[in-house]
Amino acid sequence: MSIVVMKFGGTSVANADRIRAAAKRAIDTRNAHHQVVMVVSAMGGSTDELVSLAAQITDNPPKREMDQLLATGEQVTISLVAMAMEAMGSPAISFTAGQIGIVTDDVHTKAKIKSIDVQRLRAALDAGRIAIVAGFQGVTESGAITTLGRGGSNVTLVAIAAALGADVCENYTDVDGIYTADPRIVPNARKIEVISYDEMLELASLGASVLHSRAVEFAKMYNVPIHVRNSQNKKKGTMIVAETESMERVVVSGVALKDKLARITLRNTPDRPGVAASIFQTIATNRIVVDDIIQTIADNKKATVAFTVDIAELPETKRVVEQLCIDLDCEAIIEDRLAKVSAVGMGMRAHTAVAERMFAALAAGKINIQNITTSEIKISALIDRGDGPRALQLVHDAFDLGKAPSKPARKRAARAAGKSKK
Repeated sequence: MSIVVMKFGGTSVANADRIRAAAKRAIDTRNAHHQVVMVVSAMGGSTDELVSLAAQITDNPPKREMDQLLATGEQVTISLVAMAMEAMGSPAISFTAGQIGIVTDDVHTKAKIKSIDVQRLRAALDAGRIAIVAGFQGVTESGAITTLGRGGSNVTLVAIAAALGADVCENYTDVDGIYTADPRIVPNARKIEVISYDEMLELASLGASVLHSRAVEFAKMYNVPIHVRNSQNKKKGTMIVAETESMERVVVSGVALKDKLARITLRNTPDRPGVAASIFQTIATNRIVVDDIIQTIADNKKATVAFTVDIAELPETKRVVEQLCIDLDCEAIIEDRLAKVSAVGMGMRAHTAVAERMFAALAAGKINIQNITTSEIKISALIDRGDGPRALQLVHDAFDLGKAPSKPARKRAARAAGKSKK
């Protein structure tokens, strides 16, 4: 029997009716002669409630204790889902991450998975049970509970699928798939039928919220196809697969907006070898994730180093930067109302004038570009946060992403999705 790993996010298990619906979906998959592992998040809103409770106790909760607290949300869900399945007559068993040996490093609230012992999962599947696993969490080698950070349940989904050698992992959420842009911002955004790991990785890192970039990295590393689907209907969603030749015919596949960025500019840093390395070594040691970096040199043998971080990282970044300014005798300027709009597509490698088209659209909308970064398959522009939604719409329309693909393009997408299942 083939193995299918299914993940249901918080909105998909937000109440008893949705829990029963998710349980039935897994049972239907089991009845179609698949072995099924189900990864679930905490019930919608419950994590926020736990964070609020902690905030009522202290402004600075220890990260270890936050992990202890937040991990309880998924433990509630796995038990309720298992109860629902048993009530429907389908054998099921729930597991916390610790019970199936999802071992992580010891970085609380941002842990990374080191290994998974699938022995207990295989035993449950071979006994004819559906296994329900708590997403978002793990344990250290010493047994301390950790959480995997934003999008952690998606990471659990793909990691388990890779460890079991699953045929496909299905990510159930509250949208029909991956869209050419966030449909809440861009009304004419269109669902993408199939997208490559690399394109999805860029979109996820640039603000697309359906999947976390770490989950896509796992999927690409182990060649695990991901099917992003809506838990409230039976429609086909978006397949995330390895790159195919036909994908390069699409210049831009999607656009994304990261609308909560801050920029830290260090002025008058010493212009000598090793300074930049020491700055970012310090930042990395404090587990701060840096987005874009730019350095300029002045005539007085001083340099200006600027970098962006997610707004959630800003309090910790300020603390680190204060000490850096003392050590390097420099000054820091912090801007906390920035956003980044990006265009992503495999076809950029073979087509010219993509940047010109994007920048012309922003110029026509009188949106000022503060910084530009590129890779082989993406172009990003740093802008004022207030211009973010309008910029996303302008760039989306500049590449005609709201138009339905041609019939030949749909056939190519169907072939690419089909190959991924073999």
